[in-house]
Amino acid sequence: MATVIDIVIGLFFLAMGGYALAAPAALIRPFGMRPEQATARYEIRAVYGGFGLAMAAMLAVAATHDGSLRSGIMFTIGAALGGMALGRIISAVVDDRTSFYPNWFYCLIETVAAAALVLTA
Repeated sequence: MATVIDIVIGLFFLAMGGYALAAPAALIRPFGMRPEQATARYEIRAVYGGFGLAMAAMLAVAATHDGSLRSGIMFTIGAALGGMALGRIISAVVDDRTSFYPNWFYCLIETVAAAALVLTA
């Protein structure tokens, strides 16, 4: 079951990373942002694209290894996803309310994925 979790979450990161590299403006459009400057597209490709591909690669390593290496990868990526969800929750406290999609939808995905990774680490 743990390997399935690695693969499913890894595929999510792979898809997000690939999409961010290929179409940065489309990736963030649901959030109401428009990356009109090249520097903004660089940032999207780095943070969503490069980071997503790196997380997918690390989850592939975790899926093919046992022991402390796998546990460390799972715990670290779980913590990163938990931090993303926490950032959304903090924003809900200090910013205006938003609709369920996209912010709360992704918060739910991040929370579930973080818990799955940490619990199977």
